[in-house]
Amino acid sequence: MSVPSTNTKLTGIQTEFGGSNPIQLSEYYSGGPLVPAGAPAPNGPIPSSGQITMGDFRGATNSAFVTASGGTVTTSGDFKIHTFTGPGTFAVSDAGNSAGSNSVDWMVVAGGGGSGASCAGGAGGAGGFRESPGSVSGSYSTSPLAGGSAVGVSVQNYPIAVGGGGTGAGGSGQPGSPGSNSTALGITSTGGGRGSGNADNAGPGGSGGGGRGNSSSGGGSGNTPPVSPAQGKNGGSGVDTGGGYQESAGGGGGATANAANGTGNGPGGPGGAGATTSISASSTAYAGGGGGGTGGAHGSPTSSGGTGGGGRGGNCQSGIPAIAGATNTGGGGGGAGGNSGPKATTGGSGIVIIRYKFQ
Repeated sequence: MSVPSTNTKLTGIQTEFGGSNPIQLSEYYSGGPLVPAGAPAPNGPIPSSGQITMGDFRGATNSAFVTASGGTVTTSGDFKIHTFTGPGTFAVSDAGNSAGSNSVDWMVVAGGGGSGASCAGGAGGAGGFRESPGSVSGSYSTSPLAGGSAVGVSVQNYPIAVGGGGTGAGGSGQPGSPGSNSTALGITSTGGGRGSGNADNAGPGGSGGGGRGNSSSGGGSGNTPPVSPAQGKNGGSGVDTGGGYQESAGGGGGATANAANGTGNGPGGPGGAGATTSISASSTAYAGGGGGGTGGAHGSPTSSGGTGGGGRGGNCQSGIPAIAGATNTGGGGGGAGGNSGPKATTGGSGIVIIRYKFQ
C-alpha cells in the first residue's frame, strides 16, 4: 500500500500512516508518532518540521528500515552488510518496522583449534559455523547449515565477540589449544577442538580436533555442545601401523564434513570441508578442518586442509611444515610433522557477519 500519487487527500495519508479523527497535516511530520523517520516518498523526504504539503506524501509508504553501525559496513543492492573480524558493537539506532525491515540475518563463526605436536600431530578442528536462513535480506546463497531464524532487533547496542584461533602446542608432545567462541545477537558458535599431541586426546568443539598418529588416538567430537543444525563435524583418528615413523594423524573436523582418518604408512587425514555462503555478497568458504600430520617419508606427502581455511598438515621426515588456519575463517591448524612445539600451528580466528535490508 501507499498514499495515492494523484488526487492526494488527507484521508489517504491517514489510511497509510494511521491517526484518529479529527486529523490535520501537522500530525504527519517525519519522525513523529505516526510517520517513521526515513519513510520512503518519491518526491523526497517527508519534512520533519516547518512547511509540509499534500505533495510531500504522494506515493509515500509507511516503511522504516533498520539503521545501525559497527564493524566494516558494505552494501549490496538494497542490503547492508556489517563484517566483524574482531570484538565490536552492532549499534542499532532505528529498529525499522515490518513494512520495511526490523530483522537481520547473521553468520557466526568461532575460532579454529590449534594443532598438537607429535611426529604426526593431530590437526585442529574448525570453529563452529552457524548461519540464519537468509529470509529477510535478499536472495543470496546460504550454506547447507543455514537454520534457525533471523533476529528481530530493537534500539540498543549488541556486543560482538569474535573468537581467536587456538594456539599450537607449546612444547614437545603437547596438545594444541581449543579455539575461542564467537557470539552475536544471542547466538554462540563454539571454538574448534584441539589437536592431539603424544599422550593426550583430541578435543571436542564446534568441530572436533584430529587424533595423533602415535598409538592411534581417536578424534574429537564435533557439534559440542549440540545445536541444530549441527555447527560442525567430528575429527579423524590417527593410525599407527608400528615401526619407525609408520604413523599419521587424523584431520580436524569441518563445518559440513567429518575429517578423514590417518593412513598409517601414508599421509595424515585431510581436514573436513567447511561451509560456503554468499552472506557477504561474495561466495566464501569458512570453517574447514586442518590436515593431519604425517610421520612417514614416502614421497614427502602432506594432507590438505578442508576448504574454508583449514591448514595443511606437516611431514615429520621431509620437514615440510604445517600451515596455520586462515585468519577470519575459523579454519583449524594443520597437524605438526615433528615433536617440537614450534612445528604446531594456530587455528584461524573467527568472524561475524550481519546483513539486513536498509532501503
